[in-house]
Amino acid sequence: MTINKVANGKDLTISLAGRLDTTTAPQLDDELKGSLDGVEKLEFDFTKLEYISSAGLRVLLSAQKVMNKQGSMVIRNVSEEINEIFEVTGFVDILTIE
Repeated sequence: MTINKVANGKDLTISLAGRLDTTTAPQLDDELKGSLDGVEKLEFDFTKLEYISSAGLRVLLSAQKVMNKQGSMVIRNVSEEINEIFEVTGFVDILTIE
């Protein structure tokens, strides 16, 4: 998986490419832990994300909890396959997906 971060003031955009699974989720978790201080708007771009596992969902949930306290989080450009995973798991009710 490839993680691309773009910070713009208090906004942070993270683009993911590849698979967010048990192997790569800790990598994203580590990136987020060091990046969210002072961020008020967190945006994920899933244009090139091919797959997300329960481990990946846990990382997103953790990021959402942090952002609920300090701003907002949105996920954009979600594929049909990943959106279906969000729907089946109930994450569509927890996350803001555009």
